[in-house]
Amino acid sequence: MSHATTDAPPPEVDPALLEILVCPLTKGPLRYDRAAGELISDQARLAYPIRDGIPIMLPDEARRLDD
Repeated sequence: MSHATTDAPPPEVDPALLEILVCPLTKGPLRYDRAAGELISDQARLAYPIRDGIPIMLPDEARRLDD
């Protein structure tokens, strides 16, 4: 049985983890976009995905933000 559905809310991320994570490129703060399931670096203009509740902090995996 597959758990992959497009209607499921993104998994929660530990709030303590969110407080200590920074952008690996800029070392600047990240903001949590719960609806998209991403951590946003406004300075780097990148959105880091969160998969199964784990932030993927690799620039190659990040989505570029459009202006």
